[in-house]
Amino acid sequence: MSESQSPGLFGDDTTGPGYVVLARKYRPKTFEDLIGQEAMVRTIANSFTLGRIPHATMLTGVRGVGKTTTARLLARALNYKRGEIDHPSIELDPPGEHCQAIMESRHPDVFEMDAASRTGINDIREILDSVRYAPVMARFKIYIIDEVHMLSTQAFNGLLKTLEEPPPHVKFMFATTEIRKVPVTVLSRCQRFDLKRIDSERLAEHLGAICAKEGVKVDADGLALIARAAEGSARDGLSLLDQALVQKPGASVTAADVRDMLGLADRGRVLDLFEAIAKGDAKTAINEVRGQYDSGADPTLILRDLLDIGHEAARAQALGAEARIIGGADWVARVRAVATSLSPAQLSRLWQMLLKAFEEAGKAPDPIAAVEMAMVRLCAAQSLPPPEDAARLLRDGPPPSWSAGAPSGSAPSASKDATINAAPKAPRPAPTPETPFATFDEVMERIKFENDVELEVALDRLKVVRFAPQGEMVFVASPDHPRDMVRRLKSFLEEHTPFEWTIRSTAESAAPVESLADKRRREHERQLDELKKHPFVAEAMKHFPGAEIAKVTNPVDESAAPGDVVAMPAAPNAPAKPARKKEGT
Repeated sequence: MSESQSPGLFGDDTTGPGYVVLARKYRPKTFEDLIGQEAMVRTIANSFTLGRIPHATMLTGVRGVGKTTTARLLARALNYKRGEIDHPSIELDPPGEHCQAIMESRHPDVFEMDAASRTGINDIREILDSVRYAPVMARFKIYIIDEVHMLSTQAFNGLLKTLEEPPPHVKFMFATTEIRKVPVTVLSRCQRFDLKRIDSERLAEHLGAICAKEGVKVDADGLALIARAAEGSARDGLSLLDQALVQKPGASVTAADVRDMLGLADRGRVLDLFEAIAKGDAKTAINEVRGQYDSGADPTLILRDLLDIGHEAARAQALGAEARIIGGADWVARVRAVATSLSPAQLSRLWQMLLKAFEEAGKAPDPIAAVEMAMVRLCAAQSLPPPEDAARLLRDGPPPSWSAGAPSGSAPSASKDATINAAPKAPRPAPTPETPFATFDEVMERIKFENDVELEVALDRLKVVRFAPQGEMVFVASPDHPRDMVRRLKSFLEEHTPFEWTIRSTAESAAPVESLADKRRREHERQLDELKKHPFVAEAMKHFPGAEIAKVTNPVDESAAPGDVVAMPAAPNAPAKPARKKEGT
């Protein structure tokens, strides 16, 4: 915000009876006021200097990042005129002859249209009919269309010809949050600017400067919380600041006040929770989560704060002393201690499991229950060896000095006999706590147990060529597979095993490969063939020519005699083999 600004410029006077919210009062009035958009401003300045001004501009970015404001600034810059200056200029201070009217949306040559409410071809036809006429007062006639992605297909088609060959006195400026919904034919006729999210640290500094101008005080930690909650949007940040300032009228607003307002847990308590998870202390973790929830913290935001701490710890591991951690000396020391206590692979595993838990909590009917279950899984994972050690053990086998009969985790034996009699490597490792799945069938059993129906259906017809329990899987590619199947399977396996999995597809396999559905079908056909050979069934089929076996049940008869024959369990969608009648009945 430039120091030359003062309340009341362009109608934002707060001395009147109506209060003007901060998002409007401190809306950027010049290009220098735009935060984090230096690359775009530099490009615009160079285009003005070289006289290479595009006839159509597409502004895209998240909500509240300044798309419409930038469009108005461009309209002012293109029509800037003041004294002897009569050419486009990005220097907008002091304001020119047309600036105030443009910023107040009342200039006759600058038309603003909201495509969210005016989406049809008739609305666009009004624009197309007016472009042929020269501007009334300004240098250019400018059309600003907000949320342009909401225009109908007919409206977009109506614009194409004019966008291809517009009159020299016309400029179009489009703004959208959904750039993918804009037809490529329109995008190709525009110069595109992607407005960046504002960095949290920079936004916090901006909010602090505004607090100083307003004569109010908010703790630095409170401003950092607001900046993080705004997610890169200056408008959202100013709206949250407006809300924070009424928490304690006339007094300093603390970080605790902001946390209560946003429904966040105490940051120190969240770090306590992360430390309990790192130690594998499930009891402390569950009690802490429940305590924060009872204090008013949102369960999903607890997980989000844990993700932030995991990210900070990972940065501290990777960058060392260069890592910048926001917080007091005690906070920085504790985060670095967590980073030191865990290996990079362990920290990465924790972060992935937290991310999975965050997704589950958003879908769960009772979010706090989902979070507590996530604490159980996270703490249980800490009892496993670090992923890199487990992978090394699976790859190289146990050390040669280990006894053949020693239990998992026992100390190496120093005896010579133990070294000689060490068990050879098994051709296929059996499941252990470190390798819970020895075969792909066991993976499917676990998926069924956890009732992940979508993933089960997606994998039912998967033809697995190779399954290595230590983290590799190869399957035959098929166009019928869902696009996200590999991602979901990889996430599932990495959540239940200590490895990073490599899952890849192959065009074909040298040997025939069956899917689970193929195996069930083959087994069903075999059972039917055996059933048809049964004397009782064969006799029944002889008396009913042309009849087919439509359904077979598998009754549970606890009183069955030893001579009774009971059918094998059938596949879910296939008939089961019936019980044979007793002899003589």
